[in-house]
Amino acid sequence: MPAGSAQASATGFRAQRDLATGIGLGFVAGFVDAAGFVALFGLFTSHVTGNFVLIGAELVSTSGGVLAKLLALPAFVLAVAATRLIALALERRGIGPLRWLLGLQALLLGLFCGVGLALAPLHAADGLDAITVGMLGVAAMGVQNAIARLSLAHLAATTVMTVNVTQAVIDAVDLLRLGSRAGGPAAAARGRLGRMLPAVAAFALGAIAGAFGVAALSFGCLVLPIAVLAGLIPLADPER
Repeated sequence: MPAGSAQASATGFRAQRDLATGIGLGFVAGFVDAAGFVALFGLFTSHVTGNFVLIGAELVSTSGGVLAKLLALPAFVLAVAATRLIALALERRGIGPLRWLLGLQALLLGLFCGVGLALAPLHAADGLDAITVGMLGVAAMGVQNAIARLSLAHLAATTVMTVNVTQAVIDAVDLLRLGSRAGGPAAAARGRLGRMLPAVAAFALGAIAGAFGVAALSFGCLVLPIAVLAGLIPLADPER
């Protein structure tokens, strides 16, 4: 195979791998966030800063669930910090951390699933059982958020869609303004849209699936995002 053809083939494979990774992780984030929100009395496991808004609302309405939402941030921070330290340790040994970090996230989601099933039904948002289960979910998604910055910074965000939607609208306006011009800003806008729209769609699909899944199967529904992560591990770039 000519060198140019081989390079083009490798580039195409990387693009397809990145697309599959973005779609898979977007689906996982939407699924886990929606399932956790339903099962854990309104706790965000992925979009963890959204818990601040809920804390304010619950303080005014004097409802429960404040403690779990307060603990979510330090649990998330610790998970991100631990992920960074693990990545650095692997890199010092010349090992690409991405596959190992995806495995770590799958393990934590497995604990989220197993402990959730063992302790279900959960009775109160600030009960020890709900907090234990919830922090496992937050930790798993903290790992995914760290992966996005450490190994997949070239992809669209997979856990928080507001930035993606905003950029997609800007790019769509620019494409309408620039037309079908080749290269330059138009090509860059098309490239960003190609990365962001699939992630947004996958997140939305995952959120719907997670909400229905937890209603039907309780924490057992988490087997699906775990399976998605397991499928992404061998696909991951071994150098990242």
